[in-house]
Amino acid sequence: MPWIVLLVSAVLESVWATALGRSEGFTVLPATIVFAVALAASMGTLAWAARHIPIGTAYAVWTGLGAALTVLIAIVSGDESASVLKVLFLLGIVAAVVGLKLAPAKAPVDAEGRATGDA
Repeated sequence: MPWIVLLVSAVLESVWATALGRSEGFTVLPATIVFAVALAASMGTLAWAARHIPIGTAYAVWTGLGAALTVLIAIVSGDESASVLKVLFLLGIVAAVVGLKLAPAKAPVDAEGRATGDA
């Protein structure tokens, strides 16, 4: 469940980043409202996920996927141009995020520093 919440948080990050760009310096009210709501929801879901996933991994996944989705939204909406290299590098970000998910977690340790086997 924490990974699903983290993915939702990354999607919300791309929503608030896109809304921020469309708010024109917070002068467009609907975009500003979307920005504020998505930002709060994204931070809340990131905070919850980081209670269950190491913060370094959670933050890297959140920023990486959020950035990749933001660029994808900009390409699809025509705000940004697409290129083979851009798509290749975005796929690299996604591959790195998948790698973080697949990487083995450090085994938990007890008070004396011994592995507990609860990984």
